[in-house]
Amino acid sequence: MSSSAQILSAADLAEPLAAWRAWVGRSESRVDHVTAAPLAALAATLDRDEPAPLPGSDIPPLAHWLYFLPVARASEIGTDGHPRRGGFLPPVPLPRRMWAGGRLDFHHPLQVGDEVTRVSRITQVDAKAGRSGPLVFVTVRHEISSARGLALTEEHDIVYRDAPVQASPGSQASPAAPTPPAQPAPDNAGFSRRVVPDPVLLFRYSALTFNGHRIHYDRSYATDVEGYPGLVVHGPLIATLLVDLLRRERPMAQLKRFAFTAVRPTFDIHPFDVCGREDGPSRFELWGRDHQGLLTMRAEAHTA
Repeated sequence: MSSSAQILSAADLAEPLAAWRAWVGRSESRVDHVTAAPLAALAATLDRDEPAPLPGSDIPPLAHWLYFLPVARASEIGTDGHPRRGGFLPPVPLPRRMWAGGRLDFHHPLQVGDEVTRVSRITQVDAKAGRSGPLVFVTVRHEISSARGLALTEEHDIVYRDAPVQASPGSQASPAAPTPPAQPAPDNAGFSRRVVPDPVLLFRYSALTFNGHRIHYDRSYATDVEGYPGLVVHGPLIATLLVDLLRRERPMAQLKRFAFTAVRPTFDIHPFDVCGREDGPSRFELWGRDHQGLLTMRAEAHTA
């Protein structure tokens, strides 16, 4: 175990946590332009047959993740493909950083051609001892605006974990944490879609979001270093596929709120399903289901 992991042993979280909580309230502002090319590429990645986006076209929900992309220089990238620690987020030394979930409110659609501003603020830093070691949680609130005012607000949950136990030569690394307890996925889907997460899908989504995290496209790194059984399907990609499923099922509905939580990882070695059902007026329950029928992501959506 690294020295940084020892600092964060389950018995000694209080002192570093107090220092990281000094980051609560920190903010940053970024400006971008909504261009058409990433939207056309996302539609192709999702296998959607739709017209090319034109100036003034509304962008689909969650497509704002294609903008305000991290542009760390090559010399600032760590061995896992993520930017090295520092900058806006607190300097949590745990090496594994994952997208744990989020909550979004959509006020009005962003449009192709918009100049958009994102103001981000750290709202919470917390820690707990997990089954295999410490976990640190950071919540960031984003507010994205265009010339027409506030377009959407988003709370983004990030979780930091320890590195896997390093393997001996010729053997596979052990994951840093045991697989989360299995939860059966609901069996009452009103609509669903099968997804085959081949390496091309994962690579294209990594490219669209400029995500260099090697677990999504570098199989030898994902299996030999991180100890996963295959490439890891991006959490935001699964969330996007859930919203895409709802758009296919209710093409005229306007998404007003969406919340999702990652439950267990999904890998490219088996197909998986995105599922949903109506759960009341303008409310939908959505979920990811792996090849064993286990829950991988839960979500809810509210429409107008």
